[in-house]
Amino acid sequence: MNKKLKLLIVEDEEAIRNGLMDLFVYHGYEVDYAAEGRSGLEKSLSGAFDLILLDVMLPGINGFEICERIREKDREQPIIMLTAKSSDEEIILGLSLGADDYVAKPFSVAQLVLRVQAVLRRSRVVQSQQQTIALGENVELDVLNLSARVGSRCITFTRREMEILQYLHANAERPVSRGELLNKVWGYARDLDLETRTVDIHIAKLRRKIEPDPASPRFLVTIRGAGYRLKGSSSP
Repeated sequence: MNKKLKLLIVEDEEAIRNGLMDLFVYHGYEVDYAAEGRSGLEKSLSGAFDLILLDVMLPGINGFEICERIREKDREQPIIMLTAKSSDEEIILGLSLGADDYVAKPFSVAQLVLRVQAVLRRSRVVQSQQQTIALGENVELDVLNLSARVGSRCITFTRREMEILQYLHANAERPVSRGELLNKVWGYARDLDLETRTVDIHIAKLRRKIEPDPASPRFLVTIRGAGYRLKGSSSP
């Protein structure tokens, strides 16, 4: 018998929380919850969950701080944040702090289930045996340890960020569209109609990490009308 995947739902609105718990129990998950920030943080840091659904607005400690604290301890923990639909600032901040994706309220429960399934599926994919990727002369990515040396600086990545760079490196001869990245890196079905900025925000965050001048990228470039391309990469 397969072990059930465990979800943690951190949500203070009782009606939403109970609805989400019922939804994911119905779909075969083991579900735990926290109704406020401090218990949400404690449970999130336990390492006991396959994925965390994390609301932004929480009493005690907000979702942003919880996400940041999780990423300080674990760069691979899958996290999907629940945000207010009208708040671009929440979306950008949540992804910048290391969330894998966001779902804006009010959301389609069917789409939420598909996105949770996709993130979990990708998190269990066996990683490439490729160990290093060089960008130009001054950037060397350590794929297995989710880190890089940029000149004299050492920086870290989330698993999702490294997967983006790996996929772009493997397809460096051509531009890769946002839709292809959502399909191949996030695991979302090609026919899943998503209104999401997660790819663009992850790309912007990666540029701040690896580019000498993020405003004029040398490595992670935009090909107008086609997507993104990783230039100057090689496998030492």
